[in-house]
Amino acid sequence: MDKMKAAYEVMLGLAAEMIWDEALRRRRCETLQQDIDAALANGDELAFLALTSELKSLERDRDLTQSSGLPT
Repeated sequence: MDKMKAAYEVMLGLAAEMIWDEALRRRRCETLQQDIDAALANGDELAFLALTSELKSLERDRDLTQSSGLPT
């Protein structure tokens, strides 16, 4: 029974880590979108390109995770 409890605790830890990672990713995407809007408003092309590149990368990673069947 102790082995089952240990395995359950490991699974809970992994689930919590996945939820935390997704929350951080979503928050970063929100921040990037706000920064992209500011870069557009300020006419800052270099910042816009860098920020949109990072946002695309995060979205690509999310899409790969979703297509692999892992929960997001």
